[in-house]
Amino acid sequence: MNISKKGISRRKFTKLSSAAIGSLPLIGFQNTLFHQNMADQNNIHVSLFSKHLQFLDYNGMSEAAAEMGFHGLDLTVRPKGHVLPHRVSDELPKAIEAMKKFGLQPNMMTTNVWDANNDENKTVLTTASRAGIKYYRTGWLKYTEDKSIVESQQLFGQQAKKLEALNNELGLIGCYQNHAGKHVGAPIWDLPPILSRTNNEHMGCQYDIRHAVVEGGSSWELGLQRIKEYIKTIVIKDFKWGLIDGKWKPINTPLGEGMVDFDRYFSLLKKYNINVPVSLHLEYDLGGAEHGASKITISQKEVFSKMKKDLNFLKEAWQRAE
Repeated sequence: MNISKKGISRRKFTKLSSAAIGSLPLIGFQNTLFHQNMADQNNIHVSLFSKHLQFLDYNGMSEAAAEMGFHGLDLTVRPKGHVLPHRVSDELPKAIEAMKKFGLQPNMMTTNVWDANNDENKTVLTTASRAGIKYYRTGWLKYTEDKSIVESQQLFGQQAKKLEALNNELGLIGCYQNHAGKHVGAPIWDLPPILSRTNNEHMGCQYDIRHAVVEGGSSWELGLQRIKEYIKTIVIKDFKWGLIDGKWKPINTPLGEGMVDFDRYFSLLKKYNINVPVSLHLEYDLGGAEHGASKITISQKEVFSKMKKDLNFLKEAWQRAE
């Protein structure tokens, strides 16, 4: 810029000053957004699967989860759950009230819902919507001998589309969990042909890394890459292979003691910008709490200590992942 001995004119000075000052808010705004996005990515909200607290009532489970530092509860609303489906209208509001009393967010639930035409399923979803729940896990599906896998996937896709329409009306998001074994979705590649029949807004996948590694072995990363656009919630747990009665089987472990590479997994979630509600499951020995027992054989203090340890591991692993 050429400046005369008399300096720049008043008109030029005004224009340059306005441009400079006008750019400041934009720089600050962009900088704020950057740090906010970084903060959002580094924060992880974890709900505890309430199956593991079914030896407590609504107040007890909520108080325990809050004291351990959980953000919420993934409430079991299904047969043998905290809330039984046929009593959902009366009991779910009570459970939600207890959660809110202790500062927990009623954001997630686990159900056996799949059939959008089933009256009980409709009641469960309607009641959940009114209570403020947004995400729910659906029931599992199985292949039958009388249909090919492709035919079954076409049928399941149609059913998923109908369920999504109901979810849309109620403001809910249904999530189908990949589960090792003979369930539909045990191989991750099962799910995109089904979920692609939906709009991928109110239906998706509850991605379970433990089951993905059991079924996918060292190829689990490919499965994650394939399913990533459908992931609405995730489940966290760990396992290792071991001999049980002479047969190799998955053995559930505390986080970090098994085969799941959480550093790699969390780095991929951040790379794919997947920061969705998290449900922590503890399927290893908790004196029966791991199976949803109403009475446990070890002290509550010991159960809570193990839950807190897994929660701390999860948060630390998420923070250090890059």
